[in-house]
Amino acid sequence: MLMRTDPFRELDRLAEQLLRPGTWSRPTAMPMDAYRDGDTYVVAFDLPGVDPDAIDIDVERTMLTVKAERRPTKQGDNAKLEFSERPLGVFSRQLQLSDTLDTEHISAEYEAGVLTLRIPIAERAKPRKIQIGGDNSRKQIAG
Repeated sequence: MLMRTDPFRELDRLAEQLLRPGTWSRPTAMPMDAYRDGDTYVVAFDLPGVDPDAIDIDVERTMLTVKAERRPTKQGDNAKLEFSERPLGVFSRQLQLSDTLDTEHISAEYEAGVLTLRIPIAERAKPRKIQIGGDNSRKQIAG
């Protein structure tokens, strides 16, 4: 069995967990990854142990807000908690989206503790060719 040898790291983690749990008025940030996959932006949030019903996703204009709450798991009547490292409380993240993203067609899926949002690039922001119009006939200038 491996043991941790850094007592200060453990103390810092415990102090953070006990003194500053996330609340709805002051949530804790959640880890995320964001990348572009072709014509879609993908944002993945780590939310292990969170019930999908406790996740709230809102978009107002170009501001995307994700909030989630991890609640304590129910233990049996005879269970005695020996050790708890998983943080409880409210987690939140806000992202300012570009106006070139199509916020009307955001899709979300939650699998294996990861919330994945897919945000398509708006059609108006995609590169396109412009046709040159006009009269191609030659005109003679009389004078």
